[in-house]
Amino acid sequence: MKNPTNLLSSLLFFFLSLSLFQRSVYAQNAKSMIDVGVILDFDSWVGKMSRSCMSMALSDFYAVNPNYRTRLVLHTRDSKRDAVDATSAAIDLLKNVQVQAILGPMRSWQAEFVVEIGNKTQVPIISFSATSPFLSTIQTPYFVRTGLNDSSQVKAIAAMVQAFEWREVVPIYENTEYGSGIVPYLTDAFHEINTDIPYRSAISTLATDDQILEELYKLMTMQTRVFVVHMTGTLASRLFLKAKEVGMMSKGYAWIITDGLANMLPSMDSSVIHSMQGVLGVKPYIPRSNELINFTTRWRRKFRQENPEIDRIELNVFGLWAYDSIWALAMATESTGVVRAQFEKPLSRDNLTDLAAIGISKTGPKLLEAILRTSFKGLSGEFQLVDGELQSSAFKIINVIGKGEREIGFWTPAHGISEKLNPNDKKMYSASRFDLRPIIWPGDLTEVPKGWEIPTSERKLRIGVPVKDGFREFVKVDRDPHTYAPIVTGFCIDVFKAVMESLPYAVPYEFIPFDKPDGQSAGNYNDLVYQVFLHKFDAVVGDTTILANRSLHVDFTLPFTESGVSMIVPIKDDERKNAWIFLKPLTMELWVTTGAFFIFTGFVVWLIEHRINIDFRGSPSKQAGMVFWFSFSTLVFAHSNFLSTYLNSY
Repeated sequence: MKNPTNLLSSLLFFFLSLSLFQRSVYAQNAKSMIDVGVILDFDSWVGKMSRSCMSMALSDFYAVNPNYRTRLVLHTRDSKRDAVDATSAAIDLLKNVQVQAILGPMRSWQAEFVVEIGNKTQVPIISFSATSPFLSTIQTPYFVRTGLNDSSQVKAIAAMVQAFEWREVVPIYENTEYGSGIVPYLTDAFHEINTDIPYRSAISTLATDDQILEELYKLMTMQTRVFVVHMTGTLASRLFLKAKEVGMMSKGYAWIITDGLANMLPSMDSSVIHSMQGVLGVKPYIPRSNELINFTTRWRRKFRQENPEIDRIELNVFGLWAYDSIWALAMATESTGVVRAQFEKPLSRDNLTDLAAIGISKTGPKLLEAILRTSFKGLSGEFQLVDGELQSSAFKIINVIGKGEREIGFWTPAHGISEKLNPNDKKMYSASRFDLRPIIWPGDLTEVPKGWEIPTSERKLRIGVPVKDGFREFVKVDRDPHTYAPIVTGFCIDVFKAVMESLPYAVPYEFIPFDKPDGQSAGNYNDLVYQVFLHKFDAVVGDTTILANRSLHVDFTLPFTESGVSMIVPIKDDERKNAWIFLKPLTMELWVTTGAFFIFTGFVVWLIEHRINIDFRGSPSKQAGMVFWFSFSTLVFAHSNFLSTYLNSY
């Protein structure tokens, strides 16, 4: 029998080893919880959609990667569509939760303040919906944009304008950080294709319906009829409803919306979509995949359960970017091996604000570096950050028709506009409208708007014309017998009208005769030209000679006709094909005289020869014929051997 003491020691050793093994296994299976802040507008459509997509992204990611040692824990805060609330939420997350990264906020003017906080505390601020170019990832290195910069779409919009040969465009944008951020980039892109921006329409988000109508009426008084709209869905809905009301969604108008608004079309009210018929737009191209189709089905089911009160639900690119942002952050935290948040507190805490008391994150720089080098194939396409921003490879061009949108083409930096997207296409860059599918324009028309109209209230050019008696073929001034309005015609007027019609934009003008009340000329050509210098006329059209003294006051065009002495002769029929043209050198009298002498010569020869020469005898008709034959045959050969008398040789 064994010693009881040894048996007790063995059992104690066994249980101790088992306990240590269980602790080791538990330690190996324990997950590090990484706190991440999320700032969204809970009551907005994008906020609700993004919150749902982030929740599904966490479940999907860790279902695919169950062995990862880290787990993201999301702490959501409501920014209530306010910049101050967004900033307060960020400070609360950093101070009380000590999050290692913040997703959001949603709007560019909210992110402007939160990004500065992240830069100061060295905590990455990741936003998928703050798209304003004013938010610089270079000036604020801890700002990461996992959506597209608004400036990335301006080349696509400029290509559309170039394709339809529009020479003037008016941008209509909301007067916020988001709205005004794209304008400098649009201006540069239009400048490259020789398109002008004659006016910029900035509308406040707090504008009343009357103020919107006032701005639209102002646009109607201008010449340009092509508008690029860059604003949030709420303000854009009101704008297009009022534009439809005043008749600006009809023939002759062209509207282009940017991607931020084009992405929101599925969630807009049907009345707004009805008012936007014929509008063109650009939006990021999202490649279709089995993963995207599967996720969309699951998300739609989940979202309906969570939000039964919402009728129109459609997943857009902001939800996909939110989903991919969670995956990118989860990959980055796993690769860095971060276990818990560490903030370096300031040495002195006297009189410190809440922001200063937070300190500086020790794990932030390492996490930021990991996020920036993360790349994978997400639901929205290839996820790869360049200079802290997501890059886009293509844009889809849409046309609002019926109850929604219709795809009419694509734009890529390499190939420009194309009807179909083919990455392997070898064609050159194109900006042709013929590479797009048929378009329905405002007013339910297929005719391309020319981009300008002549407003009734616009000041016309005053064109002076001379009043004179002679050379009325150049300029002729008559008066309407009923209205006494001038009727100006002539060669110079036709040339001027042809030049004005060839311009790619409208220039209203009117002809003003240079005359007195009695209808007589008010002066000579020098006086007429001098009226331009006095600003009484904007230009002069007529047979005005370019002289040195006149060039001191005005500029002349290149001459289109020459002055001088010319000869005018009547045009006669071409008689060179007439068989009797050989008779023209001599007059009829001379020809008759020549013929008479020929006959007389033949008669004299006959008179001498017929008595002794048998050839000149015979019947009277034969002798008469001999007279004529002999006379005219002498033109071609001599008769010296044929004659019997030497007298006929002379």
